[in-house]
Amino acid sequence: MSIKQISVFLENKPGTLQKMTSVLAASQIDMRALSLAETKDFGIARIIVDDVLYAMNVLKDNNFIASLTSVLAVPVANEPGGLDKLLQIFAQEEVNIEYMYSFFGAKRNDTAYMVFRTSNTKASEAKLKSKGLRVLTQEEIAEI
Repeated sequence: MSIKQISVFLENKPGTLQKMTSVLAASQIDMRALSLAETKDFGIARIIVDDVLYAMNVLKDNNFIASLTSVLAVPVANEPGGLDKLLQIFAQEEVNIEYMYSFFGAKRNDTAYMVFRTSNTKASEAKLKSKGLRVLTQEEIAEI
């Protein structure tokens, strides 16, 4: 099952990212992953959190523009070549990766988690599962 990523649009100026993290921290929202992309005028913070709906409400209540996107989170061995093995399966299955980033769980240091935005999330998930790969659910994110 895919998970939900929150994309928060931020003005590209000092302190804006910290304002977002302060709002999340004050609401006891635990970020599991964060990726930041920028252009000249704005940035997009992509975050994975423990409670998506609560986080979306908190962000919107604090005047942040945020949207939800389905992404895939796949465990990968935290060892040399671990990502390459995973990407070989993506290539064999012709899964197009639009962007990706990683995070580590607090409970296990032998596993990393790769977050993938693909051109077709449901089809990509089916292809990966057919190759025996595990794709995290939203419920599992809160437990990592």
